[in-house]
Amino acid sequence: MSVHSPDRQRSIIVDGLSIRTSIRGGGRPLLLIMGLGGNLGMWDTLVCELTPRGVQTIAFDAPGTGQSSAWRLPRRMPAIARVIDRMAHELGYSRVDVLGVSLGGAIAQQLARQAPNRVRRLVLAATMPGVGGVPGSPAVLAKMMTPRRYRDPAYFRQIAGDLYGGRARADPGALLHDTGARFTAPPSLTGYLHQLYAIQGWSSLPWLHRLPQRTLVMAGDDDPIVPLLNARILNWRIPAARLHVVRGGGHLFLLEEPATSAEVIARFLAAP
Repeated sequence: MSVHSPDRQRSIIVDGLSIRTSIRGGGRPLLLIMGLGGNLGMWDTLVCELTPRGVQTIAFDAPGTGQSSAWRLPRRMPAIARVIDRMAHELGYSRVDVLGVSLGGAIAQQLARQAPNRVRRLVLAATMPGVGGVPGSPAVLAKMMTPRRYRDPAYFRQIAGDLYGGRARADPGALLHDTGARFTAPPSLTGYLHQLYAIQGWSSLPWLHRLPQRTLVMAGDDDPIVPLLNARILNWRIPAARLHVVRGGGHLFLLEEPATSAEVIARFLAAP
């Protein structure tokens, strides 16, 4: 069902930052928030499955990633969420659905709390509530301390199975094709370290029970970075949440199963 739709890219100025954005398709708008170090091109496989299902996608490069500029000094999660809220306003969207993956899922939670009138529904994929959640093993998390996996394809192939789980365990080369955009626009070291700083000490657990949005929590059961128990915690704490577990899915299950993932997401967003 995958169909390419025109990619309408532009850079806008928000809080003194130049933020690159990409809008594709038509229909109900879905704002996509990528994980640590990722750029908007890494959404392409999923976007090609979402747009034929009547979903308009809004992707962007976070500060310091892809072609967006970085702050001189690092900011905390509320500041990042504020930039995204203002970006949506500048693009002309008063209300959007939001899909966040990994770190992007944490930012999506923060955005839903800060701007409840902006966020209609939430999709939280391969993510956690921060402090109070269940982290991956120290050996796995140590591989994420630098952006080397965005710059060195051989290193990516070497660590992909242990880091991402799922299909990468058997065929890390397949992910090189699916995530090739990671190497065309790697994050700056400053931007990457700023993102790591932003998430340190952050937790949504104290206020998750007050989120009003209907929420779809998606998780793979073979995710070394974000163990499945985190999804169960999110599903338990968010009042209007439902859980979808991807059997055999790793941290990158949205890329491993883009058509199936897009169908689940589109059905959730279209439900009355």
